Formats: sequence, C-alpha cells, structure tokens
Amino acid sequence: MSAKKETFGKTIGVVVAVCLVCSIVVSGAAVGLRTQQKANAQLDKQTNILEAAGLLKAGMTAKDISNAYQASVEEKFVELDTGSYVANPEGEGKVYDMYAAARKPETSIKPVPDTAGILRRMNVASVYIVKDDAGQPSRIVLPINGSGLWNLMYGFLAVDNDGNTVRELVYYDQAETPGLGGEVQNPAWKAKWNGKKLYKDGETAIQVKKGANSSSPYEVDALSGATLTSKGVQHTLDYWLGEHGWGPYLKKQPWKS
Repeated sequence: MSAKKETFGKTIGVVVAVCLVCSIVVSGAAVGLRTQQKANAQLDKQTNILEAAGLLKAGMTAKDISNAYQASVEEKFVELDTGSYVANPEGEGKVYDMYAAARKPETSIKPVPDTAGILRRMNVASVYIVKDDAGQPSRIVLPINGSGLWNLMYGFLAVDNDGNTVRELVYYDQAETPGLGGEVQNPAWKAKWNGKKLYKDGETAIQVKKGANSSSPYEVDALSGATLTSKGVQHTLDYWLGEHGWGPYLKKQPWKS
C-alpha cells in the first residue's frame, strides 16, 4: 500500500514539476518576445498605411518600409466630434491605440445609431497625412472599422487632399469567408475604388451595390456571393463618412491650414 502511495505521490510531483517548468519557459518566452511582437505589429501597421498611401513597392524590406513611413507619413490626432486636431492623448512621442481607447468608457462613446456595428467609438482617432516630395499633403489615410458577416473588419480609407476622391480601400484585418467576403482583399476589387467620390452636394454618396455602373463616380460593384459583407462595407462607410465619424474632419480639411 505504501509503495502505491509513494508511486502516486511521485507521479503527482513530476507532473507539478513539469507544469511549473513549462509555465516558466512560456512566461519567459512571452516576455522575451514582447519587444519583437511590438516591432512586428508596428511594421504591419506601417506596411498597410503605405499601401493605402500608394507608397508600398514590391521587394521592400522592413527597413525600407520604416524609412518610407518616417519620410512621408505623419500621424495626427483628431477629435471626431469637432474634426479638429488635438494633442496625442497618451503624450508626445508615445503610442496611441485608438481601438483600445474605444473599449474604455472614459475615452469613447456609444454610437447612436450604430450603423457600422462597432459598439463603441473612440473620442480621438489617429489620422495619417501622406506628404509629397515638397512636403505638401497628398493623401489622407483614415482608419475605419465595421461589422462584416462574421466579425469586425478593420481597414484604411485613403483619399486625395480634396477630402473626397478615393485612392485606396485597404482591409488588413477581417475574418470573412475566403473566396466570398474575403475578396475585400482581392486586388481586382480594391482597384475599383480608385477615383470614386465619397460625397455629392455635401452628402455621403458612395454606394456598394450589385450591378454597379462602373462609369459612375459614386458606385462600386458589390462582392459576388457576399451580400452581407458588401452591406457591411456600405454600413461602415455610411457611419465613418457621416457626422459622427470622419465627416466633420473631411468637411473642415485642417490638413490644408
């Protein structure tokens, strides 16, 4: 009997020891990789912004991407209710996560109506000003998000400095069905946005619709077989181009000041 108890006790001891060692290894790896994870996240963000800016080129290395971003892109912070620039909410030189701010009641609001299905909207959002060789704003890259079929989709909408002409719509984080809603990342569909207009007579006019007239400056063909994803894109734009999203900022156009 004592031998059985001793064997069982040793087994438990070994299991506990292995679990302890594994937890230490995992925790150590997580801490050790944290810096690299942050660097990778920053690189991914810069890559997507450069794509929206029209500055991403094939074969660019991580250093190339960082250099191009630093040379041509300036992050600013916009109080969405007024469309005015404000200071970095986290303090000068620090990283501001607008979507983390959207999860905090003290730094966000509940959208009414919540057209895009985002639940909460941050009070202050990041915007990315793309400058030409002369240092003048050439494109404005606006972060947007909204519900698709399965989950929230996150992207960047790039417009000319007229605040109305679309150049790129880049979705970088989405969980839509591959081959259907996932086609929001298909270069052929993305190319259809170039040159389209957001507003007509001061009202949001861009439409994602089945059988769109390709010659219309306000229509983009919906994704084939992905009605709900296409509607999600439309609802996202309806919200973010409206008075509770980027509307006041695009109307004020402070980048020209």
